Amino acid sequence: MELGMIGLGRMGANMAERLVRAGHAVVGFDPSADALQRAAQKGIAAATSIEALVGRLAAPRTIWLMVPAGAVVDQTIDLLLPYLAPGDVVIDGGNSNYKDTLRRAEALAAQRITFVDVGTSGGVWGLENGYSMMLGGDAATITRLQPIFASLAPTPDSGWGRVGPSGSGHFSKMVHNGIEYGLMAAYAEGFALLRHKTEFDLDLAQIAEIWRSGSVVRSWLLDLTAAALRENPALDGIAPYVADSGEGRWTVFEAIDLDVAAPVITAALMQRLRSREQDSFADKLLAALRHQFGGHQVKQE
Repeated sequence: MELGMIGLGRMGANMAERLVRAGHAVVGFDPSADALQRAAQKGIAAATSIEALVGRLAAPRTIWLMVPAGAVVDQTIDLLLPYLAPGDVVIDGGNSNYKDTLRRAEALAAQRITFVDVGTSGGVWGLENGYSMMLGGDAATITRLQPIFASLAPTPDSGWGRVGPSGSGHFSKMVHNGIEYGLMAAYAEGFALLRHKTEFDLDLAQIAEIWRSGSVVRSWLLDLTAAALRENPALDGIAPYVADSGEGRWTVFEAIDLDVAAPVITAALMQRLRSREQDSFADKLLAALRHQFGGHQVKQE
């Protein structure tokens, strides 16, 4: 099959390359000339504009967006619309908020253009290992595009599937990322405890390797933990600052809206926010309160 790919950053380019390897024809566009040049070297046909990309695809066209979530998705769709026709399909494979997805799907449906949301997991390893994909949208369209999803997945019949109507793919990926926050925080806290038991002089990389085989806490995240500790046991040069791209926040908001308790995910998100406070007023106030009620010594800066 053929499709267009808009957004040839690392993940978009890797997905396009995996499709090319599987025998699909991919036409790609990116505002960056360097990204286009790198894509061309991987067998991806480079288009110099969105209009040119659409013009090189036979109808009905399938165009996959791998652009940053938020306004950029809307802007890209607005640029695409003049060149699309009824029957075309637009896929959003980024981490969009599912509420935005519902709005976009409705707007495109009014013009008889199908919108499919694909919650995509796999990161930089997806090129070789395949991607986990949660698909939301029209069942018939997803069935017709099955060869694309089967080629991107770890195997043709595993790691992907239609999970429901429009919005459900991005909703599922949002919750997936919320769970990821909690798992990562648990690993981080556990290894911090191991590191602070200094009298045992524990080799954290060794323990991670032991846990990778047969342990009930084994996982791909543990594999990555082991790799990180093997490469840099003391994590030298890494600032204790943890960013977030939004999905954890959205998961917590949904938990509140749905009256579903999610204390682990919420605490993991709060810890990420706390990591960014270089001069924590809250910690200063805690120290001051201990001094007020108990006369405990306050450490001066």
